[in-house]
Amino acid sequence: MLISVCGKSNTGKTTFWSASTMVEAEISNRIFTTIKPNQGVAYIRAPCPCRDLGVSCNPQNSKCIGGTRYIPTKLIDIAGLVPGAHLGKGLGNSFLSDIMEANALIHIVDISGGTDQDGNPVESGSNNPLQDIEFLEREIDFWLLGILQKNWTQIKNKAKSGEKPEDLLHKQLSGLGISPEDIKQALKENNIMENDQEESLLEFIEILRKKSKPILIAGNKIDVPGAEALLEKAKDFNIIPCSAESELALRKAEKEGDIRYSPGDSDFEIIKPGLDEKKKKALELIRDKVLKPYGTTGVQKILDSAAFDLLGLIAVYPVENETRYSNKKGNVLPDAYLVPKGTTARELAGKIHTEFLDKFIAAVDARTKKRIGAEQELKNGDVIKIMLSK
Repeated sequence: MLISVCGKSNTGKTTFWSASTMVEAEISNRIFTTIKPNQGVAYIRAPCPCRDLGVSCNPQNSKCIGGTRYIPTKLIDIAGLVPGAHLGKGLGNSFLSDIMEANALIHIVDISGGTDQDGNPVESGSNNPLQDIEFLEREIDFWLLGILQKNWTQIKNKAKSGEKPEDLLHKQLSGLGISPEDIKQALKENNIMENDQEESLLEFIEILRKKSKPILIAGNKIDVPGAEALLEKAKDFNIIPCSAESELALRKAEKEGDIRYSPGDSDFEIIKPGLDEKKKKALELIRDKVLKPYGTTGVQKILDSAAFDLLGLIAVYPVENETRYSNKKGNVLPDAYLVPKGTTARELAGKIHTEFLDKFIAAVDARTKKRIGAEQELKNGDVIKIMLSK
């Protein structure tokens, strides 16, 4: 799974990415500070089965903190968007191409209204964040429209000759992370083979974008005065408020041993004796301005929501010994996998290793010790043993 952090310059994209991955990246108020995508690993939270099962786990591909499993996922931070990106302005073509690699998009919006349409810092409240939301969607849609309209006459003629429209459109949109099934479903809602006016094509593309590139809106800089009022005006857009700068500061303080804090926590504890008063004051400000009014900094909540709400994923835990919940080496609950809802036991086997698909016999629900079939759909939190032929 790949999640992309995107939006205009100076909205806090790279700060959000750095706070999520704890990888150093250049952060400044210059437009196009990010040119090549920053790539890193962020973590999605899920309840670890160790507590329910009464065992101590030994995670191998993830980590467990206090009964919460942190499951890795790829996160990229791409160049800032500018008006006319679909026409190639700024780093438009690169920006939009990078977006298409992702399964989901986290759109970082400066909810304080302190960044203009070109990505320049301006006085807080002088820009309407709602325009930014529409701006990103419009640029993606018009870029896809341009690709779709290339060879459109040939596509229509081939469709009239009997070729499947979804196959023709998938070929035209190849390399954009759009599945044939997404195209098929979009055609059911808007059959552009019968009505190919530009307005209809744009409606089709909008449907396709929502299915293949779902967007979660992060209202960043919520701690800036005036941001809360703008957030209230944008409540119909289901924006999750956050302060990426606060999360980055907390994670750095935790790394330096100043505080006890885990991503997504509603508070922190100062553990370093004699902590510098300047640092202490800055931390207390984060507590008062962000954690108390909003419950968290919002960064981890956004990552989790992108995985579970936007993409509809579930967390499952494959084991080799259903009694001890371990692998062959004795590691208890060693691995966690994020898979789409509806994933079957056999499909899980294939995700673990492609060779397992042909060797699959059955699976065992380690919680109940009951055998389940190949087509049994898995549930969030399932602990599963895969049975293979020799």
